Amino acid sequence: MFMGEFQHSIDTKGRLIIPSKFRDELGQSFVITRGLDQCLFVYPIAEWQRIEEKLKTLPFTKKDARAFTRFFFSGASECSLDKQGRVLISPVLRAYAKLEKDCVVIGVSSRLEIWDQTTWNRYYEESQESFNDISENLLDFNI
Repeated sequence: MFMGEFQHSIDTKGRLIIPSKFRDELGQSFVITRGLDQCLFVYPIAEWQRIEEKLKTLPFTKKDARAFTRFFFSGASECSLDKQGRVLISPVLRAYAKLEKDCVVIGVSSRLEIWDQTTWNRYYEESQESFNDISENLLDFNI
């Protein structure tokens, strides 16, 4: 399980250090793709394969299903870490998440998320204000 929040900088070549705490669980290769809320999702291969199987079951005749799978898979790339624990993030994904310098890497159970620090701070502040309402709504899911 991934959890925690870490701040790192992306270099001019688009490389970002993945926190050492996450590297073993992430594995030799992993998938980075567009996430929701203007961040990137990072999945270990086994988790990516589970998601892929679920997405295959979506009806391709439904417009929303086609749109989501296009969005999710078109930005996906299989990646690996270099000897310094860095990952090279493609220009397309960097542009989507507006990653320029200061980044935040967070663990979210079965995936990592990579955020631009300013975007993360704004999202966190906005979500914090409604956290009680959000948690109350999740009670319906027996959490």
